[in-house]
Amino acid sequence: MATYTLIPGAGGQAWFWHRLVPELKARGHDVVAVELPAGDDSAGLSEYADTVVEAIGDRTDLILVAQSMGGFTAPLVCERLPVDLLVLLNAMVPSPGETGGDWWGNTGQAKAMSDQAVREGRVPSAEFDIEECFFHDVPDDVKAVALSQEPAQSSTPFAEPWPLRKWPSTPTVFLQGRDDRLFPLEFQRRVVGERLGIPVEEMPGGHLVALSRPRELADRLEAIRTR
Repeated sequence: MATYTLIPGAGGQAWFWHRLVPELKARGHDVVAVELPAGDDSAGLSEYADTVVEAIGDRTDLILVAQSMGGFTAPLVCERLPVDLLVLLNAMVPSPGETGGDWWGNTGQAKAMSDQAVREGRVPSAEFDIEECFFHDVPDDVKAVALSQEPAQSSTPFAEPWPLRKWPSTPTVFLQGRDDRLFPLEFQRRVVGERLGIPVEEMPGGHLVALSRPRELADRLEAIRTR
């Protein structure tokens, strides 16, 4: 039995994982879905890592799964606990000293997202469309609940330089939804290759694959864990 610790992205909601949690539990695992203090302006990356560590407690056989912005937090946890495996899911990969706010321009995310829209026959928009970008493959009932919640996200952790001098030695796998419109697959292949030097593994699904394809995601996580 493993302990899957699920770290959400911006908004910090444990609810994001609510469709994946029962899938992993049905496979015999302990699961910790972390609620981050995303709406607290006094909470930065250190506090986010504290929250994850506290949620884990004395559990062992740890597998961290970090969604999107969770890529800034999960490596900090790996420096503090004996993590067996880190799975980055559609994640941001920071460089030492880089802020979350600078990451977007440094990586060329905006152009990559716009170019992807053109390739897919969509018209790039000057205004961010959350439904088109995030929820295009999420079931309508799940989308309705998600959009009704509108979680807050403080800018505090985005303003802080990422504090590690290098990526932790924890075995790391990068898993990417091939239909992600926010972080397109080829964009992630470039960024991850440059920053981590590891391949990007792909699966069907958009940016919120834990909401759109929880069973397939659980299967992939299990395949990664057991190989």
